[in-house]
Amino acid sequence: MTNPTLKFSNAAPAAAAGDVLVVGISAVDSKLKVLPRSITAAQAKKLITTLSALGATGKHGEQTRIPGTGIASATSILAVGIGAETSTEQLRQLTGDVTRNLAGNKKVSYALRDLNDQDAVAVAEGAMIAAYAFNEFRNSSLADQKLPVSSFTIFSAHASKFLATEISKLVSAIHFARDLGNTPPSHLPPAEFVARVKKAIVAKPITAAIWDEKKLVAEGFGGIMGVGQGSSRPPRLLKLEYKPKGAKQHVALVGKGITFDTGGISLKPGLNMHDMKFDMSGAGAVVASIIAIAELGLKVHVTAWAALAENMPSGTATRPGDVLKIYGGKTVEVLNTDAEGRLVLADALVKAAETKPNYIIDIATLTGAQVLGMGLRTAAIMANNDDFRSEVHAAAQAAGEDMWPMPLPEFLRNEINSSVADLANIGSGKGGGMQLAGIFLREFVAKQTPWVHLDIAGPAYNQGTAYAYNTIGATGFAIRTMVELARRISNK
Repeated sequence: MTNPTLKFSNAAPAAAAGDVLVVGISAVDSKLKVLPRSITAAQAKKLITTLSALGATGKHGEQTRIPGTGIASATSILAVGIGAETSTEQLRQLTGDVTRNLAGNKKVSYALRDLNDQDAVAVAEGAMIAAYAFNEFRNSSLADQKLPVSSFTIFSAHASKFLATEISKLVSAIHFARDLGNTPPSHLPPAEFVARVKKAIVAKPITAAIWDEKKLVAEGFGGIMGVGQGSSRPPRLLKLEYKPKGAKQHVALVGKGITFDTGGISLKPGLNMHDMKFDMSGAGAVVASIIAIAELGLKVHVTAWAALAENMPSGTATRPGDVLKIYGGKTVEVLNTDAEGRLVLADALVKAAETKPNYIIDIATLTGAQVLGMGLRTAAIMANNDDFRSEVHAAAQAAGEDMWPMPLPEFLRNEINSSVADLANIGSGKGGGMQLAGIFLREFVAKQTPWVHLDIAGPAYNQGTAYAYNTIGATGFAIRTMVELARRISNK
């Protein structure tokens, strides 16, 4: 795991030693201007003269690097254009982009926009999240890699040591989830996932309970066992619990953890099947979220359920036409074994509801339809409760994660009727696949319990080139939203 250090400072930025001082600039009436509080007027004049000679325009996102000699103590200065209408999230993304470009440097200082504490958080989070690399399986190629920045100083009049500690704890949890997502499936079967999480919660106020394959069978978890029985590496159900004194609200987080998804008997095409190691991102998100919430000491009772299985097409695997009995008694006709995530989630949702939470949220890389409909950077929010859906959406917007509410139309419910069981795991295939998956899951949640389903199939991992604070691979998406939501619920 990459663990950069972070501190805030209200001192003079130009006096900071290090490899790079990043300074914000803008263009006012076609003239370059250094953002307030970055450096002194005399230093700014020298900087602008040099930048103008190099043709810098100050447009948003433009990066121009010059030696620090005569202006700052840092070895070099990187001037970064920041537009007048730049939002807080755009500032976070811009900082991430700059940080990735500065890989290979050790100490970097930021003197960017500092209008309020939101700016301070955005710059710090953008830098810290972007300072990530997964090099566990590199040997001969490791020397060729530019390592992420390891130390950040953020110059701000609106931050504190306490805030730096909080951001560091949050980002550490995000990087843990990214490590889980990036680990090859050969090294992360369900039992190993559990082992890594147990190691991560040592000395934290979190308890763990584990259902192995024998206990899953004995207690009737037909969805998890039905999906996982085709693998030589058996499934698991992991429950984590954080229950601080004074907590008045209970939130249950449920995560899909298909540690590798071949599609089962309904085998996926070979193209990009290697990306199916990311199909456990929902489970990674919920365990990382409860770790962050506990580390931050938020006054909210949280249980996190990770339903873990490998979906393999061996001779013992569930077949199309089989009927599975989900925990709690409902039966499901399996028409497509590649619609397996909803089967393991169904078991976990029913089990999670037994603890009588005030709210339930499930997180899953559930459908290709979500990607087709919403692209690679926006998650879908579906719910049985409009108010809670809006609450989650507001938390996502505050955290800077792109999510959008989607309906669960009642007329689609008949699409998942079965002629032999209580319901089928897919519809007719004539569209609405994302919502049909949500409607399926809704069948396993009591109407009176506010429930939200997050389909994060697109933004959970980055298949293309790096962008903003996201490197290639697992992104740790939804963790910031869950922490923000827990913070808001704890204040109720």
